[in-house]
Amino acid sequence: MGDFVFSNLTRIFAWFAFLLLLCVLFSLCVASAPSIHAFGFHFLVSDSWDPINGHFGALSAICGTLMTSVIAMLLGVPLSLGIAVFIAEISQGKISKIVRTLIDLMAGIPSIIYGMWGLLVLAPFLADHVQPFVSDAAQGIPYLEDLFGGPSLGIGIFTAGLILAIMIIPYISSTLIDMFRSVPPVLKEAAYGIGATRFEVVRKVVVPYVRKGMIGSIMLGLGRALGETMAVTFVIGNSKQLTASLFMPGTTISASIANEFNEATGLLYPASLLELGVILFVLSFLILAFARLLLLRINRKKAGAH
Repeated sequence: MGDFVFSNLTRIFAWFAFLLLLCVLFSLCVASAPSIHAFGFHFLVSDSWDPINGHFGALSAICGTLMTSVIAMLLGVPLSLGIAVFIAEISQGKISKIVRTLIDLMAGIPSIIYGMWGLLVLAPFLADHVQPFVSDAAQGIPYLEDLFGGPSLGIGIFTAGLILAIMIIPYISSTLIDMFRSVPPVLKEAAYGIGATRFEVVRKVVVPYVRKGMIGSIMLGLGRALGETMAVTFVIGNSKQLTASLFMPGTTISASIANEFNEATGLLYPASLLELGVILFVLSFLILAFARLLLLRINRKKAGAH
């Protein structure tokens, strides 16, 4: 009897999470219905954002969200992997404990603190010492000239991506450290016993053993990068103009909603912002679903190998 009650109770909790997710999506869709009916698919491919004349498009916010997230993952994932390998496989004693404690402290810092630091310290440093050098180096090179062109403002898409990278490092590295430490020592000792170097042990024993968990950890960091709001709002510049330059101001979906929702009046303006929320919801869902499919594919390959 006790097992029956416990089993059904946990089943109810699991279905509650699913129903809660559906309720959130349904509420967002209902609230954004005026915008969906008014603009349709054109809302996704238009970068027009003119609340006075009632013209709204999500393209610049979608591109800003994807660009900042890609920058964050390109910078954050290798650094997180290196930190995790150093703490779990190389460093011993006090240094490992100190670095691990600092990583945990970084994860607990509120995002608004990162945003203020980015605006007051990081953005001026990038404007004075990094962006002019990179822009000059990219002059005359096709594509790179456009990607790193424009005035050195400090704030912009690249700065927002850099702040996101700093913010996701503690999340990814902490989980990776725990995974690396879960690898049975006998596997590593066997590899060392046949003459493998430390790099080979990490590459051929540790990483394959925790590959599924690594993908989940990286997807967790990507989910945080996609939805981060306050830190990005401080440093991205909040411009709706679509640009190819990473050094120019832009916006993201979450930053647009946070900046404008309290001021949105009428029918279409708040509905358009809520439709941005629907897009972010679907975008996050698709990325997480892709991660799950990737894990399933890895499992099938592993099962086939056995």
